[in-house]
Formats: sequence, C-alpha cells, structure tokens
Amino acid sequence: MIIQPKTKGFICTTAHPVGCKENVRRQIEYIRSLGKKTGAKNVLIIGASTGYGLASRISTAFGLGSATLGVMYEKESNGKRTATAGWYNTKAFEDFAHAQGLYAKSINGDAFSKEIKEKTIQTIREDLGTVDLVIYSLAAPKRVMEDGTVYQSTLRTIGKPFTEKSWDLEKDKLITATIEPASEEEIQGTKKVMGGEDWMLWIEALEKAKVLSHHAMTLAYSYIGPERTYPVYYQGTIGQAKEDLQETAKNIRKSFSSLDLQAYICVNKALVTQASSAIPIVPLYFALLYRVMKKKGLHEDCIGQMGRLFLDKLLPEKTLELDEESRIRMDDYEMRQDVQAEVDALWQQVNEDNLHELADTKGYWDDFYHLFGFFMPGIDYNQETEV
Repeated sequence: MIIQPKTKGFICTTAHPVGCKENVRRQIEYIRSLGKKTGAKNVLIIGASTGYGLASRISTAFGLGSATLGVMYEKESNGKRTATAGWYNTKAFEDFAHAQGLYAKSINGDAFSKEIKEKTIQTIREDLGTVDLVIYSLAAPKRVMEDGTVYQSTLRTIGKPFTEKSWDLEKDKLITATIEPASEEEIQGTKKVMGGEDWMLWIEALEKAKVLSHHAMTLAYSYIGPERTYPVYYQGTIGQAKEDLQETAKNIRKSFSSLDLQAYICVNKALVTQASSAIPIVPLYFALLYRVMKKKGLHEDCIGQMGRLFLDKLLPEKTLELDEESRIRMDDYEMRQDVQAEVDALWQQVNEDNLHELADTKGYWDDFYHLFGFFMPGIDYNQETEV
C-alpha cells in the first residue's frame, strides 16, 4: 500500500517501514562515527523500541559491541493497517545488528506482567547467562496488575489549576491552556504506571533468578525541565512519578549493596517523543528551546544524548559525574543559564503572529514525523510499500 501519515492529536496512527528503517540506519551510522568504546557486554533494555530506549539499544550495540535484549509492547501489521513504528524500528535494528554479527533479540509483550519478566529471565539464562546493564525506559498510558486492577497515567497539576501559553499541535496555533489539578486517585495511578515500583520488581526478579552480574548498573530515564514547566511536569502528576523513580534508585542501591549494584536516574533533555507530545504547554517550550540550542550548536536528539551518555560519561575509565541527588545530568546543555535566558526572552515575545518565526516549529514536526518513519530524506513516499 501507499502509506501516508495520519495524525490524531499528538498521535500518528500509521508508520512507514522503509522510513523507520532509514531512521534506525542513520542513528546507527551516527554511533559508528563516534568510534568503538568499551563498556557493558550484555544489556537488557525495558522499553526498547522508540525514543531513548531505542537510542540506548543502538548506542550500546553499535558503540560498545553489546549483546542486547529488548522488551517492548508493539503491534504487528494485520495486512490492512501498518504495524506500529516501534515494531518496524525493532525489526530494522535486529536486521542491522545480525548483519554485524551482534546478538539482538526482542520480547514483545506487557513489560509490567509477570509472564514477560519470566520470559525475559529465561532468555537471559539460555543466551547470555547474566546482564551487566539494565535500562528501564518504559513509557505507558496504563498498567494492568496481576489481579486485573487497571491504573491510568494522567497529565495533570497538583493542588491548583495552571494556565499558560500553549501551542495547539492539531490546529497549529497559539492558545491559552488550563490544566486542571489531579485527584488523589489520579496521582497514585500515575505513580503506579510511571513510578519506580515496576523498575524495582524487575530488579528483584532478575536478582532472584541470579541473572544480574556483580557490579551491574541499572538506569531509569527522567526529565526535570525549567521552572516555567514545573506545574505541569516536575510538580505535576508525572513529576510525582519521577520523584518515586528517584527514591527507587536509592532503594535499589541500598537493597542490593551486596551485589554492588549501581542504580541511577539519568535526567535527559527535552526532546520530541510520543509521550512528550501529549503534555500541554510543553511543546511550545520545546520548539523555542530547539531554536535556541540549534543556534548555539548545542542541540542533541535522542541518539546524540545516548551516544554522549554511553560512549563518554559512562566509560569504565571515567569517574561518573553525579549531581547532589546522585543523578546523571544529560540535560546540562539545556539547563545552561544562557540557554534558559534566551528561551525566557522568546517566551515573553511569542504570539499568534510570530510563532513560526520565533519557535522551531518545523524542527519539532520533523522530529515528530521521523518517530513514525515519515519525511525521512531519500524515501519515496508515493511508492507502494509492503507493510
């Protein structure tokens, strides 16, 4: 079929297999350009099919030569509809990895479930023995517990409403958006889905099965951002979940000290992902930030961030730099004083008439569509494509 992007709000309901493969290929080529480094041998990535999870998998495989086992929850094509972008990304990654003689397997299913944890452990036992790096990069709208209870993740403030400028992605115009505060049930639901409980369950299951290497490392990804977005993110329901994630890192280090298990939160920069596009007010900040960081030569996409993390900051011969909360800060360029001062100045100026002049709206949309394999250079999107 001829595949074109079909968007509904912040979601693209189609994905292009050839475009996704090209996107993966370009990320691999970038990592290869950084040269081979030494690091983790066997890597488990929970949430491995898009965004930071996929970039982590590419960086460790093609930058460190790691064997990678990925866990994702993606839909295959039924012949009438395309598969999800994550399904195509994973297929492309495995093809490229196998062509280079790299171990790469993927487990498709609900990472929250006991079944997928057991299947993953069995695969590690049979194929790898142990893993020395566990990356927890799960982003999900809901979590179904073993007893059937369903928890939903929400994007709300806590305590009081928050009103601010926002870029309406669907109508492509500047609006004033108000985000209502969450109920206690919504706060707890978001923590259940996006917090650290499942991360801890994974580590406990891996340790109990004796498939964690001594001196292993586990990472979970987070975001903080500037004070302007605090009410909707850092101090909102998602922020509460990320705070729980931070506490979990401390608990993992304490609980598994006999293994010398290192557990850290890695705070990444603002980037367009399927998850971030859903947050009101945030896309406008992202588009203004893109403009400033690109002008200063500081902009990094997901693969740029993960390349710097795994092939520079986490090298064995380097002393790991942590902030006062024992976090790895990959948002260091974003949070530079000069960068934030320019973004603040643009925020005060931006209005309906100058939105596309002051904000990098094109860069935002390019990144958004690239997530689904669209508008990649060199791809003829008018050709019939096997889905």
